Amino acid sequence: MGGIFSNLVVLELAGVLAGPSVGQFFAELGARVIKLENPSTRGDVTRTWKIPGESSGDLSSYFHSCNWGKESVAVNLKSDDGQAVMHDLARKSDVIISNYIPRAARKLKADYESFKALNPGVILGSIVGYSPESDRPGYDAIIQAEAGYYYINGDPQSPDWHPTKMPVPLMDILAGHQLKQALLIALIKKQMTGEGSQVTVSLFDSAVSALTNQATSLLVAGQVPSPMGSEHPNIAPYGSVYRSKDGRNVVLAVGTDKQFASLCELLHLPGLSTDPRFEKNADRVTHRKVLKGILQQAISELDRFPFLEACERVGIPSGAVHRMDEVFENTPAHVLLQNGDKQSRGIRECIAWPYFDQGIGSSLNDHVSAPPRYASSTKSVLADLLLYSDQKINELARNKAIE
Repeated sequence: MGGIFSNLVVLELAGVLAGPSVGQFFAELGARVIKLENPSTRGDVTRTWKIPGESSGDLSSYFHSCNWGKESVAVNLKSDDGQAVMHDLARKSDVIISNYIPRAARKLKADYESFKALNPGVILGSIVGYSPESDRPGYDAIIQAEAGYYYINGDPQSPDWHPTKMPVPLMDILAGHQLKQALLIALIKKQMTGEGSQVTVSLFDSAVSALTNQATSLLVAGQVPSPMGSEHPNIAPYGSVYRSKDGRNVVLAVGTDKQFASLCELLHLPGLSTDPRFEKNADRVTHRKVLKGILQQAISELDRFPFLEACERVGIPSGAVHRMDEVFENTPAHVLLQNGDKQSRGIRECIAWPYFDQGIGSSLNDHVSAPPRYASSTKSVLADLLLYSDQKINELARNKAIE
């Protein structure tokens, strides 16, 4: 074990994905992360979110996505004794991660004012749906719809096109990254001033912040972005998918006129790069449909891998469209895997770790344990961190304050 945060205790009061991903990030950097789980639901609800064919038990593939390196403690926060246990853990914690709506946080005495009274230096990182004042819960699909992602996603040329959700819980992922940043800033502030903080991010704000060029198309140019499939609104051919002779799909990301000229030369299309319709990027954007047809015809005469190899030799950005199993075969992605036993695999949150220099790299946790079984650490955490006696632990269990 080890890590730059090996002296930190993180209390995770969050479920599903956004908050737990932040907890895993700290675990990967050495922190002791205690995941408080609800006995009435037998823990984080994602333990039961299984795809067809998954084995029974309390460890789903979804749960594996963001719960490495943690200890599971089951506490009934609806009881006074359970809240007392949570507060004792809060006294020992440097960082607390929560995704309670404000009303629930106050009711459970899991709000910042309650924690600050117990531990003035504590940092509370909260994820909410919309704002710190709103009790409306946030759900990834609803946020994607309301923040414009559904509307700009999908292929409008498809005869059955309709507003489309991104196939990953992107709003949760974005909010998790935003909270990581906020907590790191709060830790720097505490190092400088000794003061704790409450930092809050919302799913909606995180989603809108990530609209970047699509939002500024409206704000600066006054144009409402429309669905374009895989095409790019500002560049062509960029993001376009083409089918090769062997039936495989490739993607081009041509961002400069020089790259486009090289592509035309590679495809034996003399004169195309000087055609007034395609000579400059703005021209190619205007005439993208005609251009795509010409390029598709030329690429359809070539097999995928020889074409991609040729593109790489002359500096044309291109790539293969991979299935998920292909992503982890013979690609750099394998270095990001969390590996436990045969049934425990996942993805790292701290993705810079393989590329740290030796001094920083030595601050990474040497080993991150597999996601915990439900309530597997309740007694050990209460005994070694809170110094509860066996008698007190047994009494809490009898009173159904813990499991």
